[in-house]
Amino acid sequence: MKRYKYLIKGQVQGVGFRPFIYKSALYFKLAGFVKNDINGVEIEVEGRQADIELFEESLYSKLPPLARIDTVEKTEIKPIKEKNFTIIQSSIESKNSYKTALVSPDIATCKECLADIKKEGRYHGYFATNCTNCGPRYSIIKSVPYDRKNSSMNVFEMCSECKEAYENPHDRRYHAQPISCNNCGPKLSLWSVKDKTQIQTATVFKTVATLIKDGNILAIKGIGGFHIVCDASNDEALKRLRVFKNRPAKPFAIMCRDLTQIKSLAEVNEQEEQLLTCKEAPIVILKKLTCQNSLHVQISSSLAPNIDRVGCFLPYSALHHLLFEHLAHPIVATSANLGDEPIIINKEDIFKKLSFVDFVLDFDREIINGVDDSLVQVIDGKTQILRLARGYAPKLVKLPFKSEKKILAVGANQKNSIAFVMNDNIIVSPHIGDLDSLEAFGYFERTLETFKRFYDFEPELIIHDKHPNYETTKWAKKQNKELLHVGHHLAHIYACKAEFGLSGDYLGFSFDGTGYGDDETLWGGEIFVGDKRKYSFKQIKLLGGEKAIKEPRRIALSMLFEKLSLDEVLKLDLEVVKSFSHVEIKMLHQSYVKDLNAPKSSSVGRLFDAVASFSDIAQTISYEGESGLLCESHYDKTIGDSFLYTITDGIIEIKIAEFVLSNSYDKKLLNSMFINTLVKIIVDISKREKLEVILGGGVFQNKTLLELLTCRFKKEKISYFFQEKTAINDGGIALGQLNYVINN
Repeated sequence: MKRYKYLIKGQVQGVGFRPFIYKSALYFKLAGFVKNDINGVEIEVEGRQADIELFEESLYSKLPPLARIDTVEKTEIKPIKEKNFTIIQSSIESKNSYKTALVSPDIATCKECLADIKKEGRYHGYFATNCTNCGPRYSIIKSVPYDRKNSSMNVFEMCSECKEAYENPHDRRYHAQPISCNNCGPKLSLWSVKDKTQIQTATVFKTVATLIKDGNILAIKGIGGFHIVCDASNDEALKRLRVFKNRPAKPFAIMCRDLTQIKSLAEVNEQEEQLLTCKEAPIVILKKLTCQNSLHVQISSSLAPNIDRVGCFLPYSALHHLLFEHLAHPIVATSANLGDEPIIINKEDIFKKLSFVDFVLDFDREIINGVDDSLVQVIDGKTQILRLARGYAPKLVKLPFKSEKKILAVGANQKNSIAFVMNDNIIVSPHIGDLDSLEAFGYFERTLETFKRFYDFEPELIIHDKHPNYETTKWAKKQNKELLHVGHHLAHIYACKAEFGLSGDYLGFSFDGTGYGDDETLWGGEIFVGDKRKYSFKQIKLLGGEKAIKEPRRIALSMLFEKLSLDEVLKLDLEVVKSFSHVEIKMLHQSYVKDLNAPKSSSVGRLFDAVASFSDIAQTISYEGESGLLCESHYDKTIGDSFLYTITDGIIEIKIAEFVLSNSYDKKLLNSMFINTLVKIIVDISKREKLEVILGGGVFQNKTLLELLTCRFKKEKISYFFQEKTAINDGGIALGQLNYVINN
């Protein structure tokens, strides 16, 4: 007889791991126990050596769907002639250890639970049905270990039937912390925003569906916060929503009844179907069908105007599934917030901030940690994360060694997330968002406090961006901690290195909209060999500073000023010139000549803006990345031409203005040539440098660009990497900051 002790780390709490161990131990006739502790799961087993070896094999071959094992520490100990195997309660927190048990993301309702809501019984029609394999996790956790008393379910006392299931290791709901039913769980309530009164109805989902079909705008509580919801086929409702949210053109995501409905609206390949139906249930960016199929499912033309993409996702909670029993059309389901503020997680803030909403569907289980919907797309058969949030985060990235310090990285100002390292784990927070408002920065601070509470984490070192005006930089400098800064564009490269465990020298293309450079100008088109910048795009003056980012015409005009005199520009028969008055052009020329509020930028994102303006698809834009999406929509794969470009002393100049001034062209030609040129530059430099390639930064969210690149890389046999499991945009900056510091 032998006895062994195991300490298992990974995604092993709140995912059915203990009952899995219990049943495995019984099957192999082993005695001992299993318990959660602050570091993971502790197991002791006693029995014959052969049976213990079979038990160990089952640890990996038969894991529950949500579980993941990262490390196993095994120690042989003295047998005690124990006869039974038991599950015991979580151990008391050690004073000499900080918590390292991982917090699980929130997961879509599983098929078994969806079947339960359709059967007679206490789960019939129950909106919060869940089990060990699905349901809320991160959004309801106050602290670890993940027990009911440490969640927002602690105020709901289990009925006798739920308690029996909760305590039965053979039940699918064993120790499912949010377990509840119609008899003992949270309750729904429907409210009128106008007079803040509750609406009494015996058929709440039918009533809500009717309100949606009648053109109302509702706020509906989800797992990680409220969605603003309306009928996706209702033009008037969409127009109202755009006015109220001050969102003139930015696409809205839609939630569809089922996969068949999505396929009636958009092209869906095998990988995209897998993402739509996976347990994380993200929003997936899809290509719109040019003509809708025979199902005649209609969506408003103002849903995603002027672009050929649409974001779709499927119902991911029992509440959504029950609502769609009464809805035929897709619904807009966008985060309930104002501008750059965080997602709203309580009814009172809906009343206070979103008075344009007509009705609110609420329930009385508190959301402890707000979390947005994740956003993904498929490129080259691989997943690309655009927003790391519900279902995917908190995200663990393993290190091949242990860090000597507790380190916090506070990320960028846009699409912010934070990351921290303890031992050999980097943990990346869910998407926090843009930090341009007091409310958003308060959300940043609350998220940080949440992770400090989870892991008893107090950083010894804080890493921040070089930009002195980032709110994260200002915050870091007030903390009275050891500080380090990391260049924004190098952080993009190191985020990819972290995900793939890469080390050594790579050819890194770091292309985005804006980032602070080592020379205190604005970078965004940087190419690194190892950690040294070797190439960069020729800088453009941003006329009016930040205003130029909202007005692509200012970028194009700046490029014209570089080539022509003021009088010559005024005589041009170009739409970009016609979009200004002569007085405005003269004033902007003064700004250009005298460098008045005209910072220099090497950003590839700004080059997209210039092309959008020259081709007259956008002289002004209303959201980040709009020029790139419009450019993609005008790409014609039959056009193989590209612009001339030069590289002089490492400075890349694309001859866009020269072409515009001396050739006739249409929208498709100019936009296609520009994307083709970027592909040519990247491939040409890759062939010159003969190193493996890393692609990082928000520009590589451009699906057309990245798919063309991957095709060329394969043809040229060039090895390449781009992030798949972490955000390739500024959402990955904190990860890159951490990885750079711990490897240098």
